[in-house]
Amino acid sequence: MNEPAVNCVLLADRHHGLTEGVRGLLETEFDTVVMVADENSLFESAARLMPTMAIVDLSLARGESWQWLSRLRAKCPEMKIILLSVHDQPNVWRSALETGADGFVLKRCIATDLLAAIDAVLAGQSYVSPNASRAVPRTES
Repeated sequence: MNEPAVNCVLLADRHHGLTEGVRGLLETEFDTVVMVADENSLFESAARLMPTMAIVDLSLARGESWQWLSRLRAKCPEMKIILLSVHDQPNVWRSALETGADGFVLKRCIATDLLAAIDAVLAGQSYVSPNASRAVPRTES
């Protein structure tokens, strides 16, 4: 089994412009930032590098509902996982945490919430962007 990479974060998102911006933010907290743009690369890199943390766009994995997150958690149980999403509905972030994510950050709040999420998750706490946790469930008329 590989030894965990010291102070390494895996950033997984299809949107290159977003990952470049987030990468700069992560470089202030981690020695190594590895970027991937698809689900297969996420699993391969996580297994090979055993990073401290993975920050993953929720839309990276298509289909399979939350099975990909369960598989990632099973493959790397010590790795901390923060999901990024545009979805602020409580059922989305609750499902993410119930399935194995340690944190949930709204993409529109990355600049204000991501470093706080990293600190909380590394301290063993869960984290949900305040704007997501205050979201009111939508009802249909």
